Formats: sequence, structure tokens, C-alpha cells
Amino acid sequence: MFRQFANQVAAAGTTAAPTAIAPTLRSDIYTAIDQVKAWVIGGMGQAGDGMSYGSVLATIQKHFPDTKMGLENMGSAENEVSVVVCGVTNMILEMSKWEGMAGGMTMRTWSDGLVEAHGRLPAGSRKNGIAKGIVRGISQNTDISLMTKEFTAKIQIISSLKSVCSRIYGAGSADARQAEAVLSSRLI
Repeated sequence: MFRQFANQVAAAGTTAAPTAIAPTLRSDIYTAIDQVKAWVIGGMGQAGDGMSYGSVLATIQKHFPDTKMGLENMGSAENEVSVVVCGVTNMILEMSKWEGMAGGMTMRTWSDGLVEAHGRLPAGSRKNGIAKGIVRGISQNTDISLMTKEFTAKIQIISSLKSVCSRIYGAGSADARQAEAVLSSRLI
């Protein structure tokens, strides 16, 4: 009798892990990538305005409902970009658990999109803040435990993430080396 009760209590306390990829995850990722690129460039609001991230955040929250902007992040381009970039990166890492190589290719598309959007910004403090937000979202906030265990796909994803740092800050720059070191320390 005690064993049955203990098993019921243990079963009630665990949540079952998903057994398949969410059916809309892939399309939501590509929707989010397009939304983020337009948002960073300034096509649909502007990063740092405190409200235009809503549609991107809603797309992320379909798969990670606990993702929130938080009052401390609102109104700062760097902080808003960090949260959004982290959310989309986590979505891609989640997809890589189910489809390793597709996750690697999607991560390449995502990293290219981030670098392209950053490159289209005019020079200034806003561009620097967005660069810091992108790199922080990737190197510090991303949940690395979501990444695939497939060796080839994992290497491709890590390479894509590291390339964002060097492509945004410039290869060999102190900022790029520091961001890559932080990312590497989290991956080991």
C-alpha cells in the first residue's frame, strides 16, 4: 500500500517530456527570424522603444511561455534585444534536439540574419547597444542544455553562434574574443 502511494506521489510530481517536436516550431522560428530582423532595423517599431517587441515575444512565448521582458529590460535596446535574441536562439536549439542538421542550418540562417540586420544600422550608440544585446543574448542568456547531442550538428551550431560575435565586433577584436570565451566556457 505504501509503495503504491509513493509511486502515485512521484508520478504526480513529474511532468512528461515532449515526445515529438512541436508542429509549429519550424514555421514559428522562421517567422521570428523575419520579425527580429525587421525590428532590429527599425521596420516594425524600434528596439528600445519599450513596446514594439510584442509580436516577436508572442511568437517566442508559444514555445517558451516563461519568457518575459521584465520591467528592468524595457526601454533599453540592449536589454530588449538580449531577451528576444535569447528566445529565438532557444527555439532553434529546441528544434535541434529533434532534427539536428535542420537545427544547424537554421542556426546559420539566424546568425546571418542577425549580422545582416546589425550591419544595416547606422553607426552610433544604438548600433553598439544592439550589438551588445545580440552577443549577450547568444553568449550569456541562451539555454545551452537545449542543444542537440548529435556531434556534427552541435559543432555547426556552436560555429554559427561564435561567428556572430566575430562578425559583429570584427574578427580578433577584444570584444569578439571576450564574447567567444564566455560562450566557450558555457559549452564546456
